[in-house]
Amino acid sequence: MREYLRFYIDGTWVDPVEPRSLDVINPATEDAFARISIGGAADADKAVKAAKAAFDSYSQTTREERIDLLQRILTAYQARYADFVEAISTEMGAPAFLSKAAQAATGVAHLAKMIEILKDFPFQEVRGTTAISKEPVGVCAFITPWNWPINQIVCKVAPALAAGCTIVLKPSEIAPVNAMIFAEVLHEAGVPKGVFNLVNGDGPGVGQALSSHPDVDMVSFTGSTRAGVAVAKAAADTVKRVAQELGGKSANIILRDADLKTAVTGGVRGLMNNSGQSCNAPSRMFVPREMQDDALAIAKAVAEKIKVGNPFDEGVTMGPVVSDVQFNKIQALIAKGIEEGATLVTGGTGLPEGLNKGYFVRPTVFGNVTNEMTIAREEIFGPVLAILPYDSEDDAVRMANDTVYGLSGYVQSGDIEHARKVAARLRTGNVHLNGAGPDFGAPFGGFKQSGNGREWGEFGLHDFLEIKAVLGWQAA
Repeated sequence: MREYLRFYIDGTWVDPVEPRSLDVINPATEDAFARISIGGAADADKAVKAAKAAFDSYSQTTREERIDLLQRILTAYQARYADFVEAISTEMGAPAFLSKAAQAATGVAHLAKMIEILKDFPFQEVRGTTAISKEPVGVCAFITPWNWPINQIVCKVAPALAAGCTIVLKPSEIAPVNAMIFAEVLHEAGVPKGVFNLVNGDGPGVGQALSSHPDVDMVSFTGSTRAGVAVAKAAADTVKRVAQELGGKSANIILRDADLKTAVTGGVRGLMNNSGQSCNAPSRMFVPREMQDDALAIAKAVAEKIKVGNPFDEGVTMGPVVSDVQFNKIQALIAKGIEEGATLVTGGTGLPEGLNKGYFVRPTVFGNVTNEMTIAREEIFGPVLAILPYDSEDDAVRMANDTVYGLSGYVQSGDIEHARKVAARLRTGNVHLNGAGPDFGAPFGGFKQSGNGREWGEFGLHDFLEIKAVLGWQAA
């Protein structure tokens, strides 16, 4: 049993104000493998005070000093790369190959991209006689999720440090070990005391305290829309900046001129990746009605080739979902899809064959789904694909937009100009054309109830900057 019973505050590891611990569960075995302390408002207050005290000096560091700091963090991160891979697979269930090639790799990508951006970023420009300055927003509270844990930590921490902000992080208590390793990395890299602080805890205990704290200037939250609303309400009384990346129910529109086998295969794999636990997963696949039978056959074949099992077993391409809570939610929604009349193509309720322990979900595909069904409207956050037939392109776009969410979208077409035209009609923060992968310099964020603000690259840096006008900077 690993123990992480201290918090990182003001450059050192400290005991919680009131000792209280929580076991961290390995979702593949249902056994506890680590133990953390759960903090409260008093711990959050200590961390905020440290961040506030550090802000005066850190906000005045030079561009070159911050570049050097980020470079040291990147070097230290790479030295602990294997530890991140092992921790992420153990605590949230991503297959080891995915943790290595994607999950842990995002930390490297965000740090490297921010170093590149910071070298030439225009923090000041003069317009006429007035100087327009971009200055750090202040003390930032970060509340991060378990599904892409180090990605969501680094895509906030890297731009905040680049901007000159100081930080208090509350990682997910479900997958906190990678965050503890990251705190060790920052300490090793020589981050000045108080600039980065970490307090473990839950939403009501630490998240609420940080969101409402009068000395926190900005809160950046990634998680469910329900929790995001609570964060925004807690932050409202102090009128702090709130940036949110929330839920999604992303549409994948396969147009009539697409290669059906390629498009459906990519769509199924794209959803099942990470056990469906991605906020931008292509969970609704729209196919021309006359092509649905062929699409279902392709999807069935692809889903049934997915090997589900322990993340560290050779050949496994899908691990468990993160917890018993998530498992039970997904099981209930699969049952709801069957009850409401969707065609169960493959998968269904219960554990996959050969597995009798762990939070493993059968890769599930539904056909003949209508946009009114629960499985087409709720974010399942599991390996459950809804395939919806459409008659006209206008119908496909209308149904794709008929959701409270607007995080991502996908369009498949044999004609790139056709794909671009459809993308322009989707009310989402991202659109992937013909299987395009991530771009760490592109903005990531959503429309509607998928959140506000943008992360990643230069757009992420902007969210941590205030705009100041200095009039009379130059003589008239």
